[in-house]
Amino acid sequence: MNTVGEWWMWIVFVAFVLLMLLVDLYLCGGRKAHRVSVKEALAWTSVWIALAFIFNFLLWLYLKHTISHEVANERALEFFSGYLIEKFLSIDNIFVFVMIFSYFSIPAEYQHRVLVYGVIGAVVLRFIMILCGVWVISQFYWMLYVFGFFLLALGIKMLLFSNQHKDLQKNLLLNVMKKYLRVTDTLVQEKFLVKKDKLTYVTPLFLVLVLVEVTDLIFAVDSIPAIFAVTSDPFIIFTSNIFAILGLRALYFLLSNLSEKFEYLKYGLSLILIFVGIKLLIGHWIKVPIAFTLSLVFLTLLSCVLLSIYRGRLTKIKKST
Repeated sequence: MNTVGEWWMWIVFVAFVLLMLLVDLYLCGGRKAHRVSVKEALAWTSVWIALAFIFNFLLWLYLKHTISHEVANERALEFFSGYLIEKFLSIDNIFVFVMIFSYFSIPAEYQHRVLVYGVIGAVVLRFIMILCGVWVISQFYWMLYVFGFFLLALGIKMLLFSNQHKDLQKNLLLNVMKKYLRVTDTLVQEKFLVKKDKLTYVTPLFLVLVLVEVTDLIFAVDSIPAIFAVTSDPFIIFTSNIFAILGLRALYFLLSNLSEKFEYLKYGLSLILIFVGIKLLIGHWIKVPIAFTLSLVFLTLLSCVLLSIYRGRLTKIKKST
């Protein structure tokens, strides 16, 4: 597939990602217990959003001077649309993470470390899955229609069953791990593995980490096909995806206490999946402008947030009367 990403651009971007992960891991308390405040989460969320915008601007400048103004505008819109879609879809990850941490009663100071390692695993998994997806589509173009049907069906299913409660006690992976692994009864500080009577035990925090990684893998199956409705450029797909993932940890701590208040976000997510599914299915015959996709995703997100806030205020008024 054609891409605007030169070999040196891939190297620079991967080096940047590794550097930021090391900063998070070694300089920001990722390797030890650390309670992330709302102020810190807001600061890091702002940093990641700003970095994504700066990257997009630099890419636009480079393409404008090396290729053309038209290509620069198109790729910049594709990046921003892909980034917004991935960011929006990642909110559902956050709701599941809240459920997992609540089920295991993980203290806030230990959640940070799990999410740091979760992000590292997610970056590696996304890289592999994006490369595989790009190769599959380059060899079998009709797979786009498979992705389209999959996203359409998933969106409809989520729309119909968005209020269905998920019970972790029935989770197959969790039950298998409990059955075949030696698991400590309680947390051992922020450790994942401990030695006990010359035997290696995993802690409940390790089970949480595995569930977080698997959750991201499952959501990647949804989100990566979705971005093919925006662009087929591997460099744009990878960079927009990774920027959205890198900001996931900070966004979690910013929104984790508000998950109950934004009840309409799941409906918005379902509508976005339905839209991108339809877009993939009709893409060969009808070209939906990137600007329209970007506007639709943004307006859907904004509408869901405003409706959730309005519903919350109405509930408060009813309770007070």
